[in-house]
Amino acid sequence: MSSRRSRETPEPLTGQEAFRCELSWERDAARIQAVGELDLATVPILEAELAGLRDAGFRHLILDLGGLDFIDSTGLACILRYDDEARQDGYSIALIPGPPAVQRMFQVTDTEARLTFIRA
Repeated sequence: MSSRRSRETPEPLTGQEAFRCELSWERDAARIQAVGELDLATVPILEAELAGLRDAGFRHLILDLGGLDFIDSTGLACILRYDDEARQDGYSIALIPGPPAVQRMFQVTDTEARLTFIRA
């Protein structure tokens, strides 16, 4: 049985779509689709979702970056932190690549090879 829910920023900035995380899960795997801009203002939303899923016992997390328009260094740091935790704590986190502008962040910071990217 698969379930879904969504959490988003309370008020979108003028001219921008609100950041949101769309969740779906099945057994011990959960998928988080991040939509909008992942930056200093929105990272706490993603962190809350990732922590909540871990606390609920999900051992396999998939973070889908395909709905992102933008990611800044705060978003990258969040992803790297959760990747480090996964390696230490015995759970897995995989990323579905985002659009070229988002993937560029991983390329210019030389972190693309460090992270596990999968195809949807």
